[in-house]
Amino acid sequence: MNEVIDQIATRAGIAPDLAERAVGMILGFLQREAPDGPVTKMIQAIPGAPDLVAQYNGEETTGGGGGLLGGLLSAVGGGGGLMALGQQLMSSGLSMGEITSLAKETITTARQHAGDDVVDEVVNSVPGLHQFL
Repeated sequence: MNEVIDQIATRAGIAPDLAERAVGMILGFLQREAPDGPVTKMIQAIPGAPDLVAQYNGEETTGGGGGLLGGLLSAVGGGGGLMALGQQLMSSGLSMGEITSLAKETITTARQHAGDDVVDEVVNSVPGLHQFL
């Protein structure tokens, strides 16, 4: 996975250790939010991704579940899960621009390993995700 993370980190312009954690959190979020079949195929196709998900899968919820804003957005149907992930990534030291760049590079890498059809099914199943890609 180091090679994949190094490529994502370089293209996104962030440190590899931060990229590793963030990619693990993003993939863990997708594993919780997207349909099991396609997301499992996608994660298993990326070298080392299952290990990252196992390591960082719970990180999104450790910061208080998105705080008051995330709770309010969830209550009114505003995608609190995605908002909570963004807040957790920002609390890890990433700017919104870096998160967007990292998300795009993660999806590009997923397409290279799992194919467009599988990745499109995953992305299309998570409300609001397109705005970050």
